[in-house]
Amino acid sequence: MLTPHKQSRRVFLGQAVRLVVAGTVLPAAKPVLAALPNARSLEFVHLHTGEHLSVVFAIGDHYRPDALNALNHFLRDHYSGEVGSIDPQLFDLLFQTRQELDCSQPVEVYSGYRCATTNTQLRNNRGGGVARQSLHMEGKAIDIRLPGVPLADLRDAAISLGVGGVGFYPRNHFVHLDTGRVRYW
Repeated sequence: MLTPHKQSRRVFLGQAVRLVVAGTVLPAAKPVLAALPNARSLEFVHLHTGEHLSVVFAIGDHYRPDALNALNHFLRDHYSGEVGSIDPQLFDLLFQTRQELDCSQPVEVYSGYRCATTNTQLRNNRGGGVARQSLHMEGKAIDIRLPGVPLADLRDAAISLGVGGVGFYPRNHFVHLDTGRVRYW
């Protein structure tokens, strides 16, 4: 026999599953998904491709596979078109950083996933600044800025979370975030 707690939990989970399915079938359901408790969403503009993406990527502890696929494609290597697999924890880091800054502006992306060939070409042609074993190649790094947020504030907010690496590139107008070991430069 189900206790009232377990019964109400099953009802809630059943409703959440139906809403998630509706979100994959009906684009108009996105606002419904975003309104769910513990829904996490992000909005992006890619500065190289001009593409825009707004997505609910997780609800509670569950990442939405369709959203992760859309994010992988959006953050593909913009030089080669190769699609990598982005670490979902990177999306959590971006979500938390925007919350820390109380920012609702879209994340402006300079670079997400990078294939090994692109990484080597950039390393050889940029005179440094591109790591040989870049976490971009593992889908664990992103270079971003947030409109209206000073880069130093973005850097400081990311550092305050104590998650991964944070690189500050004011001359290039971006901050690097990654889900590697905690470090700052």
